[in-house]
Amino acid sequence: MRHALALSERAIGLSDPNPRVGCVITDSQGQVIGSGHTQRAGEAHAEVMALRDAQARGNDVKGATAYVTMEPCSHHGRTPPCCDALIHAGIGRLVAALADPNPQVAGQGLARLRAAGIATECGLLDEPAREVNIGFFSRMLRGRPFVRLKAAASLDGRTALPDGQSQWITAEAARRDGHAWRRRAGAVLTGIGTVRDDDPRLDVRLVETQHQPLRVVVDSRLETPVHARLLAPPGQVLIYAAQADPEREAALAAAGAEVVFKPGAGAKVDLQGMLLDLGARGINELHVEAGHKLNGSLVKAGLVDEYLIYLAPKLLGLGREIAAFGPLHRLDEAVELRWREIAQVGDDLRLLARPKHGADFWVD
Repeated sequence: MRHALALSERAIGLSDPNPRVGCVITDSQGQVIGSGHTQRAGEAHAEVMALRDAQARGNDVKGATAYVTMEPCSHHGRTPPCCDALIHAGIGRLVAALADPNPQVAGQGLARLRAAGIATECGLLDEPAREVNIGFFSRMLRGRPFVRLKAAASLDGRTALPDGQSQWITAEAARRDGHAWRRRAGAVLTGIGTVRDDDPRLDVRLVETQHQPLRVVVDSRLETPVHARLLAPPGQVLIYAAQADPEREAALAAAGAEVVFKPGAGAKVDLQGMLLDLGARGINELHVEAGHKLNGSLVKAGLVDEYLIYLAPKLLGLGREIAAFGPLHRLDEAVELRWREIAQVGDDLRLLARPKHGADFWVD
């Protein structure tokens, strides 16, 4: 199963909106006779890739055991059901890390395998398997992506100087690592302030990838310049607005962006509505690289599921903070976090944290 989990990680940046799944087939002696992982949406799933691999090696899978990081699908989507492929191949036993949270599957794949006389087990290494697919679980169970807020800051928590200068607080290794996290996401989100101040591209270019995430801008008044770098290929651009401006909308559409109106309170974009719309578009993980105002709005609304913070060994004194919200009147009003990982990346620290009292939406 650990081998299958490692294979599932190879589907990062490839399989979205489908889950990242790995499959390993072993013979009666425990020797690997076939393996594979999920391909692009519409192409073969992990189980089919493993069966093909076994066939290419000249190995007979009848009576073999398949280890898969998520329950085989049981419905006709872009591809036929994987459970049917396993049944037809004559697999004797299947061990799954997780049941599929997709309501179209949700235990039916395992039930069909059992009905065909195949022994099934579920729950082996389920926690790491969930983490690989935490965005898929979020979309299936909550209808919205898993939101990861990324920021690069000095040791005293400043993301920019008072005038907005921010390039570069962290070193090259941290920036490259940040692009690896962008690659995980189905979409990268920023705000109009960052578009104006930094003119970012928001694409993945410092690490290899087989797809570019959707680029998303929160722009209440449709102020995104038509010459903004993030409007350039490759990849698609989505702009969420709160106030209509037909002329600006037409200009942005001509520049290649799709404009979606999600008006909320105070002539601002309805952030919760935006997340639900992104979920409906198949976005599993949303990677946020925004300024202190949009970050603060997401934090205040309780919409951030994970914080990815790079800290540089620098002190900047006065400057812009990671997230502008508050002021708080009592210390117990603070957003409490729990550490998931602390690691050194080059000269900088990478901190991963989640809200201490956040909803564990993947728990039944």
